[in-house]
Amino acid sequence: MANINRKKGFWLSIVLALAVYVVGQVLISGEILNSFYINTLFFMAINIILAVSLHLIIGITGQFSIGHAGFLAVGAYASAIFTMKLQMPFGVALLVGGLAAAVAGLIIGIPSLRLKGDYLAIATLGFGEIVRIFLLNVDYVGGASGMQVSHLTDWTWVFACLLVTIIVIVNFTNSTHGRACISIRENEIAADAMGINTTYYKVAAFVIGSFFAGIAGGLYAHNFYIIQPTNFGFLKSFDILIFVVLGGLGSMSGAVIAAILLTIVSAFLQDYPETRMIIYSLVLVVMMIYRPKGLMGTKEITQFFTKKRQGIEGGESDGKHTAA
Repeated sequence: MANINRKKGFWLSIVLALAVYVVGQVLISGEILNSFYINTLFFMAINIILAVSLHLIIGITGQFSIGHAGFLAVGAYASAIFTMKLQMPFGVALLVGGLAAAVAGLIIGIPSLRLKGDYLAIATLGFGEIVRIFLLNVDYVGGASGMQVSHLTDWTWVFACLLVTIIVIVNFTNSTHGRACISIRENEIAADAMGINTTYYKVAAFVIGSFFAGIAGGLYAHNFYIIQPTNFGFLKSFDILIFVVLGGLGSMSGAVIAAILLTIVSAFLQDYPETRMIIYSLVLVVMMIYRPKGLMGTKEITQFFTKKRQGIEGGESDGKHTAA
């Protein structure tokens, strides 16, 4: 019965994903959505990729990182160099951007293994600022003036990257490797005592999360006609962190929901950046007071449907026994 339900859930997810893609494509191709709403839709998908990738590092492995904008910048500029300077296809540029960010994640992950909590956060924050300052002083990518980039991001690329990101992170989390990362989050000393290679899994989480942040960076860069180092400062890392914290540490569904909600809020308050930050701060304060675990806590949205199905099946079985 469990295998049957799992197969039904898999095919239902596939059907829903195809439906979302078709609906989005029809709305865009039919010019039902104007450029503002299309751009908001793309931003929403990119932010979901960023939230899910950071969820793996913070929510699953428990490594407090606030330098995710640095990986986003590496992926953005690497992919832009490959399309604009080397005239490579967009798909190749996206892959290179992801790999470049993964290498950056490996570089920052290995030296930071001995750091925890606030110290790790400061180290990753420093990495993000190093990347930003480096890009400001490199003339090859335009320096402070920015780099011109062709608009190559479309709904097909955005949705495909989003779908692959979610599938990979979900399967990784549900695998033995994901369980090992969760054990590190709960108690690293106990995990190490049980024979789990904590060093390997912490670095692996950084690399995988950084890879998908780099993919998001490539999509982000080619959604505009120019990218600048100022787009990847501390506030960008803070925005991504809010997605994970607001959604609930340990819940990918929560990170996705928070990314959708806050992207919509940001889109309609983009003319009032100060107001947007005030709302962000108020939301966080209220959440920490009334629901410190976030919107979803550590639960996934699928658990609610599973419990509902089990309750229905339990009621049917009780009815049969009574009738018997």
